[in-house]
Amino acid sequence: MTVLKTRNLTKRYGNTAAVDNVSLTVDKGDIFGLIGQNGAGKTTLMRLVTSLARPDSGSIELFGESTTSGLNAARSRMGCVIEQPALYPNLTAKQNLEVYRIERGIPDKSAVQKTLEMVNLADTGKKKFKNFSLGMKQRLGLALALLSSPDFVILDEPTNGLDPIGIIEIRDLMKDMSEQGITLLVSSHILSELSQIANKYAIIHHGRLVKNITQEQLREECKRALAVTVDDAAKAAAILETVLNIRDYKQVSANELRVYEYLDNPSEVSYQLNQGRVRVASIHEIGDNLEDYYAKLIGGELK
Repeated sequence: MTVLKTRNLTKRYGNTAAVDNVSLTVDKGDIFGLIGQNGAGKTTLMRLVTSLARPDSGSIELFGESTTSGLNAARSRMGCVIEQPALYPNLTAKQNLEVYRIERGIPDKSAVQKTLEMVNLADTGKKKFKNFSLGMKQRLGLALALLSSPDFVILDEPTNGLDPIGIIEIRDLMKDMSEQGITLLVSSHILSELSQIANKYAIIHHGRLVKNITQEQLREECKRALAVTVDDAAKAAAILETVLNIRDYKQVSANELRVYEYLDNPSEVSYQLNQGRVRVASIHEIGDNLEDYYAKLIGGELK
């Protein structure tokens, strides 16, 4: 089931396209990572989806609904934390959520306690929000998004500014949300952070969609390997298996292979291929870490 689909979505501010012709699809069960530097258009895209901003062109579909009335109804199944959530500094966690429960007309009075337990804030007692740590504040923001038991949650930079422990806590919470059947759209400017939980990604730069990629494709593209160019890849593959006992390889074309073993000993691979009368034109290591891969996609502007 498709939860969110955007088609050629565009939003301009003056002469600048904050979101420029973006099409993406989030399916039920996804943890979908929206990756981009600050100012890339991530927040604007999320604001368009949640109706906090209006698109200049393009379309949005939520839970199969695309009409104005249908979208309004579908958005009742969403929760979101975009930018800084409005919470009352002099109220406790429970009091803050109770205010929003009443405001949103949620009849289940136990929803507040259940949600606080979900984000590990049930034991904060009389401690006021203004005295919370940044990690606790972020978790209460998540609680606000979860209060109405949504099917789809949008989170804008949920780990921004957190220390390593806070990042792990939020990451674990997002995993728990996914395991409970909640679909997530999560933005970040750090690909390596979202790579630990997301199964799909859209990389956005200067408002434009640069790449749609799955977790499996990302791992494959960043995987370290020996790129081996030969005169006969099929014959070379037989030698890899029978002589070097290599099983982790891929034949890319009639003249090229990717070998994921022997990365520390390419000369042995070359030697055995030559011994088997396979001509080796080149052999070298390829593959990027996540940061290098991201930087290449956006033109080397990563800092």
